[in-house]
Parts: sequence; C-alpha cells; structure tokens
Amino acid sequence: MAIWHTTFPLDEANRRGQDCANGHLGIELIEAGEDYLKGRMPVDQRTRQPAGVLHGGVSMVLAETLSSWAAAYVVDPEKFHCVGQEINANHVRAVKSGWVHGVARPLHLGRTSHVWDVRIQDESERLICVSRVTMAVLSTPNRY
Repeated sequence: MAIWHTTFPLDEANRRGQDCANGHLGIELIEAGEDYLKGRMPVDQRTRQPAGVLHGGVSMVLAETLSSWAAAYVVDPEKFHCVGQEINANHVRAVKSGWVHGVARPLHLGRTSHVWDVRIQDESERLICVSRVTMAVLSTPNRY
C-alpha cells in the first residue's frame, strides 16, 4: 500500500527546488515508489569538500531534502506541514566523482512525527552514508 496522501508530483517538486539549495547542488528527485522516495546528486565542484571528496554536510542536505519532500506528501497538506527536527548521519565511504543516489524510507509515520531512514550509495551501489531524519508534523493554521 502506498504511503502517499496524493500521487507524488516529481516534476513539480523538482521545479520548486530549482532556485534553492536543491538546484544549486544539482539534487533531482527521480522516483517515488510505494514506500520510498529516490533522488540523486552529482559529486562535482559544487558538492565536494577541499580534499576532493563528497562533503559530508552535502550528503546530509540530500538526506534532509528526500525526507522533507517525502514527509510533505505523506500528510494531508490542507491540514498539516512537516519540518525537520533532527538529523544524524554516518559517513562510511568517500566518493570523488559521479553520482550518488539516496533512498528515503519511513521507519515511523506517526501523528506528530515521522522518522525516515536514508541510504546514500555511489554508482556501484556501495554505501556512502546512512542518515536518520526526524520530521515534526505540525498543524497548518487556518488561512481564513
């Protein structure tokens, strides 16, 4: 059974991300499955640290981007919105070039919080980073 409140709008989400951190770092959402959201990000001059490998903080940006978008479409957007509450990451392998792919899957979808597991792999499917993101689910104020 799909976790999405409505069909996940990949094109709209990518369009909305073009002029912010997502676009500046080359993050693209590429697939919304029944219970996951997948994205990719280049490892290039925008995303590497001075030592020439993917910056760990940028891996966390990918993890939070995937979790935030996923959480936003699990809830009813007329009633709720989600904000990042906590993130942690373990960086397990360096990568110098190519693309990394992240997959966010829910560990917990509660009434007031979500916990997302994000696995980031290189093009050879080697684990680069594992992250856990907690999202707070907040009531959207009445706009009237």
